[in-house]
This record gives sequence, structure tokens and C-alpha cells, in this order.
Amino acid sequence: MVLNFLRGGAAVNVLARQMSARILVVDAGVAADLPDHPRLLKGKIAYGTADFSQGAAMSEAQAAESLRLGVCAFEQVCAEGVDIVAIGEMGIANTTSASAIIAALTGVAPAQVTGRGTGIDDARLQHKIRVVERALQVNQPRGRDTLAKVGGFEIGAMAGVMIAAAAQRVPILLDGFISTAAALIAAQFAPDICHAMVASHRSAERGHQVALDQLGLAPLLDLDMRLGEGTGALLALPIVEAAMRTLQEMATFDEAGVSERT
Repeated sequence: MVLNFLRGGAAVNVLARQMSARILVVDAGVAADLPDHPRLLKGKIAYGTADFSQGAAMSEAQAAESLRLGVCAFEQVCAEGVDIVAIGEMGIANTTSASAIIAALTGVAPAQVTGRGTGIDDARLQHKIRVVERALQVNQPRGRDTLAKVGGFEIGAMAGVMIAAAAQRVPILLDGFISTAAALIAAQFAPDICHAMVASHRSAERGHQVALDQLGLAPLLDLDMRLGEGTGALLALPIVEAAMRTLQEMATFDEAGVSERT
């Protein structure tokens, strides 16, 4: 899939071309070595995280490194010129870590925030819920340590992008379930960061609305999407642009010479 992104053949590439958006792919922890590419930022922290049902997903140092990687990613696109960042991901089984993060940071039971991901059956869903429950029991994540205990490298990197973007007053366009879990992580380090965020859509994952409510965000779209990759964020981009153009270009009543009601 990463190579497909770099070749321009994924859904997010199609939408990015339509929206005239640039893509930067960040390798935070892909379990394979990747070739050099001008649109690939190599920042592999490890070949995947540890089994969080047995202990912490990563060390505190690795968690900090994932956040720094996100800052570096934002600095690279910022140097190219950017006025909004759309944040998405691709990862294997990362709806599981996102479910654990959302349960830990909202206090909602894992069964209420853990969904089917790419479409698992009922038996696998129950197993997934039990894994999340065990991870929370074993690790007892709280606040800022949630990333290290039950998160993923890509989730930390997305949170780092968000923190860096907000610091530069660049608006953040969230994608779906996992992107919003990363936003919850970012909010542990910068509690006011939600004011820089726009929720692009509500995904089909059952825990997504729980996370959005925690952040106080209302989604622009509700299309039962579950693809990830930042596709939902790109679909919402024209709506954000329309809002900005209306604010910037629409004449006021005074400017247009519209008479007041009598």
C-alpha cells in the first residue's frame, strides 16, 4: 500500500489530484524497508509496535520520537508552503489501537468504541474487544502516557503534525477514526488544540462519534466511510474552501448597498 501511495495509485492520490493537494507519505513504523522517494519521509521508529495486550506498545522515548517525527513532517510541508493540513493514515490493525486510545481518554467502555475495522465478522469483533479490554487492564493508560502504552507510531506522528500545525496557526482537517484518536492524543499535550481542528466526516466506526464529542467537534460529512488514507478529509476540503471564500469574498450589506429592513 505504501508503494501504491508513492506511485499515485491509491484512492487518496486520486482525490489529492482532484483537489490540487500535495501528499507527503511518512514511514513511522512500516514492517518493511522502503525505497527512497521524494514524497516519502523516512522516520521508521521500529518495525511495528509491541503487543500491547502484554505490556506497553512502545517506550516513552519511542513515543516522544513519534511526536517529533510528526513535527518534522509538518516542517517539511510548511517549507513548501501550506495553508491547511489534512491528516490521514494507513496501518495494519490500527483501529484496535485507536479503539484503546479512545476508550482510555473518554472513559467509554471498549465494547462501545471498538468496531469492525476492515470488516471482521462477529467472532473476530468480540476477540478484538477482549484484546482492547486486556490492553487497558494491563497498561492502565492515563493522559499523556496513553500514546506509549496503547498507541501506534503513526498515531504519534499524526499528533505531532497537529501540534506543530496549531502552533503555526495552520488549520487541521481531521480524517476518520484513527486520525481523531490521534487528535485526542494531541489534546493531551495541547488542550486548546481542538480550536484549530475541523472534523471532515463521521466514519462508520462506532467509536468515532465518541471521540468527536470528546473534542467538541461536529463532522461536516456523514457518508459511512471507513477507508482512511485521508480520503474523508480531502472530500471535505472543498467545503472548507467554500466557507473561507464566502468569508473573504462575499460583500457585506453595506458594501453591496443593500438597504436595511424598515
